[in-house]
Amino acid sequence: MVAWLITLMLLAPASAAAVCAVFRGPRLAELVNLAAALVSAACALAMPGLARTVPPAWLGGYVQLDGLGAWVLLCTGVVYLLASIYAVGYMRLSTEADRLHRFYALFAAFALSMFIAPLMNNAGVFWIVIELTTLISTFLVGFERDAESIEAAWKYIVVVSAGISLALLGTVLMYWAGSFVLPPHYDMRWDALAAAAPRMNPVLLQLAFLLMLVGYGTKAGLAPMHTWLPDAHSEGPAPVSAMLSGALLNTAMLGIVRALRVTDAAGLHAVPHGALVAIGAFSMAVAALFIVRQQGVKRLMAYSSVEHIGVLALGFGFGGPLGVAGAMVHMLGHSLNKSLMFFGAGNAMRQWGSKSMDDIRGVLHHMQGGGLMWLAGAVAITGAPPFALFLSEFTILRAGMAGPVAWAAWVMALLLIVIFIGFLNHFRHMFFGDDHTAAAAWPATGVVLGAWMLVPMAMALVPLVVLGLWWPQALWDYLQTVAVALGSGTPWGGTP
Repeated sequence: MVAWLITLMLLAPASAAAVCAVFRGPRLAELVNLAAALVSAACALAMPGLARTVPPAWLGGYVQLDGLGAWVLLCTGVVYLLASIYAVGYMRLSTEADRLHRFYALFAAFALSMFIAPLMNNAGVFWIVIELTTLISTFLVGFERDAESIEAAWKYIVVVSAGISLALLGTVLMYWAGSFVLPPHYDMRWDALAAAAPRMNPVLLQLAFLLMLVGYGTKAGLAPMHTWLPDAHSEGPAPVSAMLSGALLNTAMLGIVRALRVTDAAGLHAVPHGALVAIGAFSMAVAALFIVRQQGVKRLMAYSSVEHIGVLALGFGFGGPLGVAGAMVHMLGHSLNKSLMFFGAGNAMRQWGSKSMDDIRGVLHHMQGGGLMWLAGAVAITGAPPFALFLSEFTILRAGMAGPVAWAAWVMALLLIVIFIGFLNHFRHMFFGDDHTAAAAWPATGVVLGAWMLVPMAMALVPLVVLGLWWPQALWDYLQTVAVALGSGTPWGGTP
């Protein structure tokens, strides 16, 4: 049954990409992509429950469903569905109607690549799939074909490809370290590497991890390798921005966490965990500086992604049951929340015809229901109660306070306060600030937001509230099972 569900989850977007590439009708393309998203999301929702048994493997062990991979699949499936619903309304307002079938073909192919990556139980093949996500999403970032989006696409592929080449070098070094203790031409399965890690050369292993941290960290948007992210997230269409932030960053972080599992199995905690904690704290600091001074509405959301990928790095860096549990819930919460925020930003851009927050005023009055949900999302994304990110960040802070790097937890707490003030100050101006001009007070384009652009915002907001008030015992048990499987019962994390 598991194999059939995985096959269906992958076949749906693959078929949608093929149909959209062949047939040019925009309405057919959006319908086919939406159907694929519904099927894939339904299958992805079942993955965590299926992964609680002994992880099944196929194709000689190259394809495997484990607990963390199933969780990333869940996040990807949810974002793909929400973004596909939103894309129907958003892209119908585009001036590129004759190219929409290409957009949906690329969109489905992008989702497919992110469904494949968490299933790869081979470090080398995982790298190949991550690079594939870059190649596909580059065309989505530059889809609108204006000067800014083309520049963002080039910057994206150059910076990310340069960074991901370091991950390849780290993968080669990890293979070399394993070649001294494993048979020649061995398969680089993650579980095989973890089993052999205690016998590997510790210097080679730690160097391999650091290179993979920088390489996959570039793809994930960790500072200082984040320079592609603000441009790519702000210049791509809003549904693409949601996929980049809510799904792609999690997929890249998965590579770091799996490499960390290998070093943990070798008993090497100080350098790998210390580096991950340090780069997470630095990412939050960089994000805080740029959030406070930001002027573009989608760039504000982009730097928020840098902040939250830093929070994820801190959670997995702190480790332990609390660190892993907090990071995993933060993955899902951020996927939902950032989708909501990019949808709201896309709505504002469509109505005011501008990306500048100085031009967007009176949002609460003119966007009405959509404005209220966007404002709730803004409060949620800063980690305020009663939303999911509050509980996840609080759990990560508890993990940090209980470990040997408590300073990082205090830095995280301070930066969260700075970001809370800076981020919501921008929304105060857009929602309640004085109008600079009469034009700024009123939507310039006369666009009316339809259900396609509002319903996915509500679909994202509801689980954010639920997860902020209640973590079911079954969820907590699942998170602890994943923490044990990752070998994160280390002194770097706290206990429940």
